[in-house]
Amino acid sequence: MPLVSPEQVEQFQREGYFILESAIPAAIVDALRSECMRFVEARDREMEAKGITTDHITHYKKRYFIHGRDADSPIMTEFLFSELMAQICRATLGDTAYLFHEQYVVKAADTDSKFAWHQDSGYVGHYHRAYLSCWCALDDMSVENGTVYILPYSRDGRHSTDEIIDHTVEERTNDKVGYKGDDPGIPAIVPAGSIVVFSSRTFHRSGPNMTDKYRRCYLAQYSAEPIMNRDGSELWGRAEPILRDGERVAAPA
Repeated sequence: MPLVSPEQVEQFQREGYFILESAIPAAIVDALRSECMRFVEARDREMEAKGITTDHITHYKKRYFIHGRDADSPIMTEFLFSELMAQICRATLGDTAYLFHEQYVVKAADTDSKFAWHQDSGYVGHYHRAYLSCWCALDDMSVENGTVYILPYSRDGRHSTDEIIDHTVEERTNDKVGYKGDDPGIPAIVPAGSIVVFSSRTFHRSGPNMTDKYRRCYLAQYSAEPIMNRDGSELWGRAEPILRDGERVAAPA
């Protein structure tokens, strides 16, 4: 059986998402979770040293967006370029794929940790070919701990599934907001090790963490081609190949 079924591929094309439950082996989940907390503690120290409580969309002791640390973590690198992720890329992007971005997204035990409705493409800020987001649950996800909510294409009110909506910035949180309708979306109630796979055009949000534990996920994003900045002079993100002519490319040393 393929990891990603034809039915899931069809749903991705039609509605912008699908879910792979318990796809990541438990040992890898544990390792990624340990790395996550190592970098959360480092982020706290960085913010304390600067005397700040807000850094863009990271808020001290509330929520964290931590990217670019995989170079210091063989565990993260091996996962990003694993056969698991290559199979997901192959099913959704085709025979050519690049690592575009990665980050831990962490909600501390704080009721002020929601994240607003947005398209990941809205954070790029200019037109580009849609890329892939793999939202990897490192904890059991629930409404109570602030799981991700997905708004299917058929419910978001856009004229085209390729449309990038202009986002506004929410002043207090610095979140970009692209959907202001009243549809609550579909919550991903999934066990640790599950992957919510969605397009960068898909609207999603997350609720606050109302529990007394961390809610942790690892977001791995891939593109079918290098994504450039607005004037085409340099890369907007990363472009490290994971698939070339359908074959998986080894992780960088």
